[in-house]
Amino acid sequence: MSNGKVLIVDDDAEIRRVLTEYLVGHDYEAHAVDSGAAMRLALQASVPDVVLLDLALPGEDGLSLARYLRERHDVGIIMITGASETVDRIIGLEVGADDYIGKPFDPRELRARIRSVMRRLQPGGNVRATESGARRPVGRCMLDVAARQLFDRDGAEIALTAMEFDLLKAFLDHPNQVLSRDRLLTLTRNREWEPFDRSIDIRITRLRRKIEDDPENPRTIRTVRGAGYMYVPAA
Repeated sequence: MSNGKVLIVDDDAEIRRVLTEYLVGHDYEAHAVDSGAAMRLALQASVPDVVLLDLALPGEDGLSLARYLRERHDVGIIMITGASETVDRIIGLEVGADDYIGKPFDPRELRARIRSVMRRLQPGGNVRATESGARRPVGRCMLDVAARQLFDRDGAEIALTAMEFDLLKAFLDHPNQVLSRDRLLTLTRNREWEPFDRSIDIRITRLRRKIEDDPENPRTIRTVRGAGYMYVPAA
């Protein structure tokens, strides 16, 4: 039984070989390509669960490809970055990557990251059984917690990434509480990230555009200056 499908996009032939052999050896369906053009062809044949995307690809780089993936496919994206690519890593999170891992890395850690991202993508993942089928109001929308789907007032679905759902779920579980960025990262990622990480701010901005009547003056997810964010349910 397969643990899932993984597409590796890296111009280093040795990395492609090592990762493919390692993942196949742990019961993943793994396929590797060396460029953005090859990635698009592979997607036409089969959409994977997770894409491992090298940031520093020649030609069309990983940031551009992450944006392309996020706009067209509901897949997990893990960026593979070099030690000196901190700024680009943050930009990668801004354009929709779910996680990152720096070179050199232990394949076992990468496999743990893959499992974590795949869990967040599974319908109903991390949802208590008592909430199954429930739709909960959030701003101008309704969140189906079990299905991990967001709907507007007319019942039309609004696309959510795995991280955006996890954020909404964390806010719904902690109403009227000030949650720091570190606390939100812990609640949604199940591990600590660097204190300067900006991914939470970027994703909250995106969420506000989806759930707030006036995203520039948010009333549902409020900023608490110097402390973090607070979810305020409608009265």
